[in-house]
Amino acid sequence: MHKSEYNIYLCSRVSLVFITKSASIKLKDTVNRIKPYHDRSESKEEQIVKMFDGIATHYDLLNHTLSLGIDRCWRKKVVHLLDDIKNPVLLDVATGTGDLALALSALKPVSVYAVDISTKMLEIAYKKIKKRRLQMTVFPKIAAADELPFANNTFNAVTVGFGVRNFENLTRSLTEMTRVLKPGGKMAVLEFSKPAKFPVKQLYMFYFTKILPWWGGIVSGDRKAYRYLASSVIQFPEGELFEQELVKAGLMPICSLRQTFGIATIYLAQKPLSR
Repeated sequence: MHKSEYNIYLCSRVSLVFITKSASIKLKDTVNRIKPYHDRSESKEEQIVKMFDGIATHYDLLNHTLSLGIDRCWRKKVVHLLDDIKNPVLLDVATGTGDLALALSALKPVSVYAVDISTKMLEIAYKKIKKRRLQMTVFPKIAAADELPFANNTFNAVTVGFGVRNFENLTRSLTEMTRVLKPGGKMAVLEFSKPAKFPVKQLYMFYFTKILPWWGGIVSGDRKAYRYLASSVIQFPEGELFEQELVKAGLMPICSLRQTFGIATIYLAQKPLSR
């Protein structure tokens, strides 16, 4: 996209920016401040590391069980949205135990870098990579989203699956991910969202605020972790508010695709060819 086209795009969204600016700032600040353990003084990032290190061994079981396996379908859709990229070099941020990074291997990439701040989660990811004999394609690496150890304009696509809610600083992290994305490259973000229609909305809220913390706490031994996960979903600036964050990071939103009654949303955006 040329500079003039990008400017036209930004101008077309001026009304949205003014209308949602105060709401976006309020929600983003809430997301940045919300932590798993409010009685501790560590930063959000430090608490996130401890939380995921603590629940890592139970994470996959709970994730697939509590989502009834639907999360696998959502990841496949993310992969499908990127299947027009030939021989890509890919980055999966907040990779966790590597499910999305492994799914991206279906694109026959040159390489997939899978980064996360939790050592324990990456250890599980590496076991999966080794089991599927993808050690020469998928490379796990410790790194934070707001300080990526890669050069500018490195990747054809950057993905995040259920991770942006956990960023210490949402704006800085999205901007850093844009930095390492090649001009014309795509960013795909898969994240939980909130259904709007009755009765799915009511059932969803009951599940996330009651069932998820209770059952997740029993299995993992850390009820606060699953209370945090529920709270972070509820407070996340979804839809147009998140699209606004993508624009601020230097991206052009392409589409936002709500999944399974609005339980999750896939955000697809592109870095302009020039700005």
